[in-house]
Amino acid sequence: MAEVDWELLARHAQDAMGRAYAPYSSFPVGAAALLDDGRIVSGCNVENASYGLTLCAECTMVGALQMGGGGKIAAFYCVDGAGAVLMPCGRCRQLLYEFRAPGMVLMTSHGVRTMDEVLPDAFGPEHL
Repeated sequence: MAEVDWELLARHAQDAMGRAYAPYSSFPVGAAALLDDGRIVSGCNVENASYGLTLCAECTMVGALQMGGGGKIAAFYCVDGAGAVLMPCGRCRQLLYEFRAPGMVLMTSHGVRTMDEVLPDAFGPEHL
C-alpha cells in the first residue's frame, strides 16, 4: 500500500462529522478510512433518544464499507466537532479490528499507531 495521505483522510472525517446527528450530546464525530484498494469510506455518529441505540461514527462507516462492496481498512482517522483527533472507544476498536487489513494504522492523539498497539491481544475471526 502506498503512503497514507493523512490530510485527505482528515478532510473526509471532518466532512462526515458535519453530517452527524448529535442533538443530545452536541458532540458530533466523523470517521474516515482508507481501504486496501484505495477507496475511502466515512461515517458519522447518529444519536438516539434511547442513548444505548446511538451509533458511533465507526459503526456507520463500517456499514458504508459493507454497502460499498466490502474491503479491509488500511488506515483510519476520527475527529470531534472541532476537528481534533479522537481515539475510538473499546467497542469501536473491536469493530475496526474485525475489518482491518494487515498492518492497519490509526491516527491517534499521540501520532500514528498500529491496530495491534491500540487493541493488543485482540479476539478476532481467526479465533473462531
